[in-house]
Amino acid sequence: MTADLTAITGIDVPTGLLIGGEWGAGRGGATFPVLDPATEESITEVADGTVEDALDAVGAAHAALPAWAATPPRQRGEILRRAFELMTERSESLARLMSLENGKSLRDARGEAAYAAEFFRWYAEEAVRIEGTLMRAPSGANRIMTVRQPIGVAVLVTPWNFPAAMATRKIGPALAAGCTVVLKPAGETPLTALAIAGLLSAAGVPDGVVNVLTSRKSGATVAAMLNDPRVRKLSFTGSTEVGRILLREAAESVVNCSMELGGNAPFIIFEDADIPAAVEGALIAKMRNGGEACTAANRFYVHEAVAGEFTAAFSRRLAGLVVGPGLEESTEVGPLVNQPTRTKVAELVSEAADSGGTVVTGGRAPRRRGYFYEPTLIDDVPAEAAILSTEIFGPVAPVVRFTDEADAIRWANATEFGLVSYVYTRDLRRGLRVSEALEAGMIGLNRGLVSDPAAPFGGVKQSGIGREGAHEGLLEYTETKYIATDW
Repeated sequence: MTADLTAITGIDVPTGLLIGGEWGAGRGGATFPVLDPATEESITEVADGTVEDALDAVGAAHAALPAWAATPPRQRGEILRRAFELMTERSESLARLMSLENGKSLRDARGEAAYAAEFFRWYAEEAVRIEGTLMRAPSGANRIMTVRQPIGVAVLVTPWNFPAAMATRKIGPALAAGCTVVLKPAGETPLTALAIAGLLSAAGVPDGVVNVLTSRKSGATVAAMLNDPRVRKLSFTGSTEVGRILLREAAESVVNCSMELGGNAPFIIFEDADIPAAVEGALIAKMRNGGEACTAANRFYVHEAVAGEFTAAFSRRLAGLVVGPGLEESTEVGPLVNQPTRTKVAELVSEAADSGGTVVTGGRAPRRRGYFYEPTLIDDVPAEAAILSTEIFGPVAPVVRFTDEADAIRWANATEFGLVSYVYTRDLRRGLRVSEALEAGMIGLNRGLVSDPAAPFGGVKQSGIGREGAHEGLLEYTETKYIATDW
């Protein structure tokens, strides 16, 4: 169906493995289908890589490493800049491809395509800023010189919810630092990763520097790569449960790890908040990508004095959102990615209602083909409800009412996660005080969106290790070498 795929998206999408600059079917020659969540039908088939294919990809990355690491930073940066330009030129095609295989609305997909390209532009600029230091030892005996060197072959494992942005957020800094990579995209959304790899080749990335392994055997292939001594870096975005497994695997070979894991973001609205602004922020924080985001607002803690006003306005906005296939221009909320995700969302809503919450709007899956679920608001959810301790990953907003600031902070922090928190208040002193008290790596203060290529993205507690984006994201792919010398 590649011809149909090209006709729909306007871009030629490879469906094989990319190893050492060559596209191929892999050793096993097997394939697996990629489904359209809006129709539950197959879009196309992609190569199903084996453990042997994974190790071939590592070998190709290892062989390409010395020359790429020795490539002048400016040259690496120029290639990334060209990749940014190509992604920008073909952003509409990439957006349509993401809507097709992920289900997200074209509006969300277009935003992601632009956001994803920015990582190549940002790291094109950062490639020339890998600085070292020079100082005299306090004793005066020698000089202390440090240099930053590429860490080596990096395995990049990306999720299905942001198939373009999660790939470029990892590939960009890795290539800027002088590393070579093996990208393992999610089985639900491999096509976007393959298309981006094709653009990187067109931008001038040498053979073997970027390799792509599509496979349904994620556990076996990633484990094999982590146990290969040529691999020195793992960057993973996904669930905390899988992250724990990969950390155990990586420990066997002491592989350097960056982990961007699950979230359970609280959205706190105080009595002095600008409610119309809070509603708009809540729409972004909750409904971006249909709620299928680790940064999605997962729990709404609303002060009793404004809870009625907020829930009435927010529920009206949710009820008015257009649900439909992502490729339709009018769609504002596309389908969830698969049946298990929709089943989980429905069960959480049912449990919240059974425990005393009131479903104000939504609360069901529409009777139509595809993995759709209505935007939902549940008011008066008890503080102990299961929905508040679980990453929903769907268009559902549970509201808990509070009267005391200390309770809101305590409830917000009562989770193993600590990725992002949102706070709405007109009192800047209170906003900063609460922001410091919240256990999260990122805070949206009177903002429903925190992501930016120039900002350090990451969490605390079991939401992750390390940071992506910003200069910190570049340093994640380097090792510090200390040279003691004197003259």
